[in-house]
Amino acid sequence: MSENSSAQSGTAVADDPAGRPMVRVEKLHRSYGTGAAAVHALRGVSFDIPRGELVALKGRSGSGKTTLLNLVGGLDSPDEGRITVDGVELSALGEDGLLELRRDRLGFIFQSFGLIPILSAAENVGVPLRLRKADPREREERVALLLALVGLADHAAQRPGELSGGQQQRVAIARALANRPKLLIADEPTGQLDAETGLAVMELLRAVVRSEGVTALVATHDPQLLGLADRVLELRDGEIVEQ
Repeated sequence: MSENSSAQSGTAVADDPAGRPMVRVEKLHRSYGTGAAAVHALRGVSFDIPRGELVALKGRSGSGKTTLLNLVGGLDSPDEGRITVDGVELSALGEDGLLELRRDRLGFIFQSFGLIPILSAAENVGVPLRLRKADPREREERVALLLALVGLADHAAQRPGELSGGQQQRVAIARALANRPKLLIADEPTGQLDAETGLAVMELLRAVVRSEGVTALVATHDPQLLGLADRVLELRDGEIVEQ
């Protein structure tokens, strides 16, 4: 089945990864509002992200970072331009295809952690696997592996309220990896953490990219964290001004 025919059916299909970037963004425009009141969040943004890299996205508040992450993650649609993730052009997918893409190939990490308060750390990590109706034994093994990977094997039974902010973000990272995504998208993942804890979380993301073989696009404003990235993209007034 060709990519085009699969896209028309609303299903995301794997493409040959040889020589292809994980993410390709081409001449992306996104505005909010109309007329004189319109806000131009993105103005012709283009870049590639090679597979297996951790790319940091920096820029002041209002520079367009979150808008760009939402577009790459299939949570919003551009006014103009094209986004390709893992060989799949997002504009060619229907809503079902976008849901499948987000479920099977993407992992999201947010500043606010987004954990379910009444669930334990292990149960939070296992949520994506339950939604996929994974085999219980497979789910338990994957959860245990991920909690060990993020250094929380001894905290599996604790609920978010019993964990520090850094520990909660580690649980969120483990949850984002549950379905073995190919791309991690993180929006200011250290924004609620102190400098030392934030650096530890960013170092963990760096290690995860290597150990799990994933690609990561991370928005951050912290200069100390930018040095851990393979490459830094700077957004200013909706445009890429430095790579």
